[in-house]
Parts: sequence; structure tokens; C-alpha cells
Amino acid sequence: DDEAAAENTERTRLALEALASSKVSGAHGSLEKALADKKPAQYIRYTPSNQGSAHAAGATNRVIRMVEAPVDPLEPPKFKHKRVPRGPPSPPVPVMHSPPRKISAKDQQDWKIPPCISNWKNIKGYTIPLDKRLAADGRNLQEVQISDNFAKLSEALYIAERNAREEVEKRADIQRRLAAKDKERKEEELRALAMAAREERLAPPPPTALAGGNGLAGDDDDEVREREELRKERKRERERERRLENKDGKRSRMSRDAERDVSERIALGQTVPTASETLYDQRLFNQAGGVASGFGGGDDAYNIYDKALFKSGAAAESIYRPTATKEDEWGDEDTAEAAVMKAARFKG
Repeated sequence: DDEAAAENTERTRLALEALASSKVSGAHGSLEKALADKKPAQYIRYTPSNQGSAHAAGATNRVIRMVEAPVDPLEPPKFKHKRVPRGPPSPPVPVMHSPPRKISAKDQQDWKIPPCISNWKNIKGYTIPLDKRLAADGRNLQEVQISDNFAKLSEALYIAERNAREEVEKRADIQRRLAAKDKERKEEELRALAMAAREERLAPPPPTALAGGNGLAGDDDDEVREREELRKERKRERERERRLENKDGKRSRMSRDAERDVSERIALGQTVPTASETLYDQRLFNQAGGVASGFGGGDDAYNIYDKALFKSGAAAESIYRPTATKEDEWGDEDTAEAAVMKAARFKG
């Protein structure tokens, strides 16, 4: 088995070498091709015609070695292949024609092709003007006829639009009447309620119930219950309005007035002085001091105003006097420092 495999390997190698050598030898300018045609050296003996002791060191015969000049395999070819024109081809196949026959008038008329007539250019190739083309077209000679269906269609559209307008007006009138009736009914109900309330207000108070009058006592209880229900309902409505105001971010009038600044109150005229006597500037009565009577002796004195704006009330207490809690809290420095350090932003 090993011998057979070695034999096959050797045979394959020889075949591949032969194939590669044939490919290489066929290539132009290869070294193998240059060395393949090399002939061995030739030795030629000849006797020169000039004989003498002084010529060629007295030799009578000579031997010359003839060797072919080496060829550079990378040298480009010295000759170019010229393309020779092809020779004439084989003669064409002869076309066999039927024998000529005489053409009849009908065949001649059938084979006649009419020339192309253009509406835009004449025989000489010039463009025909538009007015000449329209005049030669013959369309002006035709009479324009308008169908009666157009008039019928326009009349039908007009009638349909009028009917639609009438229907819309009728529908709007009916809705207007219904709205007026509904409004009258509501006004009548409100009028009846107002009349009943007026009669109830003007009616004399009911007589006091006797010991045996259980029916009158029951009626009074019903009226009291109704009044309580009305009070509760109105209270719920006020609470609901207050919640809606708080939800929408709107403050009530009382809260707005309470939170206003003193300057805003004075501008709106809400701070009306309660004193009825006429107020005068006391500095005007002191004429002995001259112009300097209205100014204080030093910068520390704060006597610009001689009287307080608010003499009494919650506003005066909150504006001019600090509260007791504030006085107690900030009176002592140690207590104030401890209160400040207890804040969340100062905690480590």
C-alpha cells in the first residue's frame, strides 16, 4: 500500500512538473526558453593569410571559439506582429426573384401612400399662423347649441335652495317659540314662588297651640324643620362656594382686605379716621422756633409724625407694637441663637 501510494505521488509530481514546464517554456522572454535554444560552442581552426614572424607572434594557425550571444529574457520583442487584412469572403447567396409581371391599376392604387398633411406647416415647411389654421379648420362655421338641460338643472337647484331656506326658517321659528314658552313657564314659577313668599311674610303669626291642639303643633314642627333644612342648604352652598374659591386660587373679599398693606388701605379709602375733630400740624402753631422748629435735634430722634395713624384696634397693635411672644423670643441672645440653630437648614 505504501509503495503504491509513493508511486502515485511520484507520477503525479512528474505530470505536474511537465505541465508547469510546458507553460513556462511557452511564455515569452522566459529564461528556460532562452537557454533551450542555446547551441554548444564551436571551435574553428584557420590559417591567416598574413604569414611572418612579426605577425601574431609567429603563429601559423589559429583556433577561434564561436559562442552565441546571450539573450536578455526581460528584453521586449524586437519585431511586432502586423495584422493582415482578411481576404474576400465567400460570395453572397443569390436571391431568387419571381419573374416580373405587369402591375394592374388596382395594385398600383393599393400601393399608393398618401403624403402627410400637417395642420401646423405647409408644403414648404413654414409654420401656418394660428388664425389661418382656425379659419381653415371650419369650426367657426358650426352653430353652438346649448342644451335645455342646463336651464332645467339651474331651476331645480334654485327650487331646492328655496325649499331648504323655508325649512330652516320654520325650524328656527319653532325653536324660538319653544324657548319663549319655556321662559314664560319659568317666569311664572318664579312669580308664584315670590308671591307665596310674600304672602307667608305678610301673614300674621299662627296662634299659640293649646294643650289639646296636636295638629297645630305638628304644623309648627314641620315649618321649623323646613326652615332648618333651608338654613343647612344655604350653609352647604356657602361652603361649596368657599371651597371652589380656594381651589381656583381666588381669595374671598374679607381675606383680601385683611391681608392688604397700610398704603393700599389708605389708597382704597378703607382706613377712615374715627376722630371727628379737625387735625392740625402742631408745628405750625410754634412760631417762636422759626423754620427749624419742625426738625429734630439729632439724627437718632424719630419724631416725624406727632400722632399714630391707627390709635386703637388690632391694626394698631400689630403695626406699632411687637407681640409678647416675639419680645420674649428675641429678647435674650442665647435663646435666639438656640432657636436659630434648631432650624432644619442649620442642622449638620
